Amino acid sequence: MARTPTLTFDRGTLIIHPPPRGKAWMDYATWDDRVEKFRLPAIQYRSVVEALQAEEVDFIDEAKEFYPLDLVVTLEMEPYPHQSEALAAWKLAGRQGVVVLPTAAGKTYLAQMAMQATPRSTLIVVPTLDLMHQWYAHLVAAFPDAEVGLLGGGSKDKTPILIATYDSAAINAESLGNRYGLIIFDECHHLPTDFSRVIAEYAIAPYRLGLSATPERTDGKHADLNILIGREVYRKRAEDLAGKALAEHEIVQIKVKLSQHEREKYNQLIQTRNDFLRDSRISLGSIQGWQMFVQMSARSQTGRRAMLAHREAKEIALGTDGKLRILANLLAKHHPERIIIFTADNATVYRISQELLIPAITHQTPVKERHEILTKFREGVYNTLIASHVLNEGVDVPAAAIAIILSGTGSTREYIQRLGRVLRKGNIANKQAILYEVVAEDTSEERTSARRRGMEKSNEPQRHEERKGKTGKKGHLQVVYGTGKEKSTKAAEQLEINYSTKRNEDSSDLT
Repeated sequence: MARTPTLTFDRGTLIIHPPPRGKAWMDYATWDDRVEKFRLPAIQYRSVVEALQAEEVDFIDEAKEFYPLDLVVTLEMEPYPHQSEALAAWKLAGRQGVVVLPTAAGKTYLAQMAMQATPRSTLIVVPTLDLMHQWYAHLVAAFPDAEVGLLGGGSKDKTPILIATYDSAAINAESLGNRYGLIIFDECHHLPTDFSRVIAEYAIAPYRLGLSATPERTDGKHADLNILIGREVYRKRAEDLAGKALAEHEIVQIKVKLSQHEREKYNQLIQTRNDFLRDSRISLGSIQGWQMFVQMSARSQTGRRAMLAHREAKEIALGTDGKLRILANLLAKHHPERIIIFTADNATVYRISQELLIPAITHQTPVKERHEILTKFREGVYNTLIASHVLNEGVDVPAAAIAIILSGTGSTREYIQRLGRVLRKGNIANKQAILYEVVAEDTSEERTSARRRGMEKSNEPQRHEERKGKTGKKGHLQVVYGTGKEKSTKAAEQLEINYSTKRNEDSSDLT
């Protein structure tokens, strides 16, 4: 009598033996001479199981170690309409997909709703230790009877609900892969890297939720999210939620003129750089052009002078004294409101901190000191703080109402995240948030500002055409992610996923 095929999990892959009848499963299988059995990618677990069930093939599932949870919720709030819509859209997509919401729009609570709607052992993956501890505090409060653990920062728990950093989850992907039925990828734009993507590829989780304010990546790898998590199922912008889930907000750009001495020096430095670029036939209008500039600058004395001139010109634009005068005026204007100041470099952070006696946070700030500064800022002991890049992601400061960007990169993600620092309503009625962007006039900063706000213009026909809507182009954030098609979310309320992995097990339908 023929043996029943058995599906097993093996260090981030699946093995099925003996080969079942039917053909559908073979689309995912590769013969492995080392073990003389068919091997399948773990990420294809759901597809394989559903294919076998569709052909009514009896099999034994020994791969799955995830299981149902009895989640008793004590932290429940009335969801915003966009949260309910996003959950319904995700359910309609088979509980696989990416939800794009602006910073401060309640992505953590949406994830809690997804966990309640899909009560299975759950892995939550986050980019930083700060976010890991924020998630832990939220989920312990939401599900006090559930076992919630941590993986990362010295913790190595094995719990039904586990919160892990991307680094720790990737390192342990082979052992985590079959233990969780639902994976939530917070800030999911971190996933499609060569190092982190194994978290999704080595996992059999049939249910996956990606969360991000800006899933698009400059390297174009955001398209891989369609495979690793699922397609984009819902999107809202900050302006869509202003006055509702988010505070009303205003974005004000202030242009600062360089002093006569700064202007003369800046123009001289830019001329030195441009002469070299012209002679070397290099255009800085692309990533490839910049890479060529870096390579050529290392090959000659003239190239090194051009690179040094480029950097010195940038420092003049970023740190012009005119910006400090504007900053002092803004601080006086909005005193005693809580203000966050952002810069692109640590040198400017420390300079302003010393001259204006403002608490500073950089990547060099010790953890305890950073925690103390943020605590005093939330409590109102400090009204102002200044940071470089470390507050872009994963910091909850609902009391902040004013953000001032003195300098930054051309990253749309960074811009949206910095805006998000002041969009949380908190308990402030009729909160009016303001984002000031202080830019040195007639410098490269104007182009940087236009790029991060998605308003860059170009005289180059080819690049202009790429910006007009061709999707999937690398180095360009105006890409359309997902299908762009709208679906009715009402159908998800009656949707049932008839998903079970054993013929004789109790129904595991989800609604």
